[in-house]
Amino acid sequence: MSYQKIVIVGNLGRDPEMSYLPNNGQAVTNFNVATNRQYTASNGEKVKETTWFRVTAWGRQAETCNEYLRTGSQVLIEGRLNPDKETGGPRLYQRNDGSWGAGYEITAERVVFMSTRGSAGGYESGSGEPVMDDDEIPF
Repeated sequence: MSYQKIVIVGNLGRDPEMSYLPNNGQAVTNFNVATNRQYTASNGEKVKETTWFRVTAWGRQAETCNEYLRTGSQVLIEGRLNPDKETGGPRLYQRNDGSWGAGYEITAERVVFMSTRGSAGGYESGSGEPVMDDDEIPF
């Protein structure tokens, strides 16, 4: 028997997108989550790394994510990492500045909403992380 689980905490890069499967009507919602890591390199330079994950939620969880999550919402995701079918690794993409990045796909088993409800009825991020422009999101 083999088993894997990934846990991430990050912020949505844009609003979720929900659809229903034509064959059985099951809900599926996709959204992008950015995780950030900051550290100081050996030369003293501050480095900020952002890793993007494309998250897929199914069924009732998909409907709930679509209803309550918005751009900037902070979430905790537990799920399975899905490798690229052709390479077996992450999906590679080229950024607007010409540099290369990697995107990872997760099938959500559990989604925890970590943002607080804002006064306008939306959710505000409690992390203080900036929201990414659509051009910066790899998916």
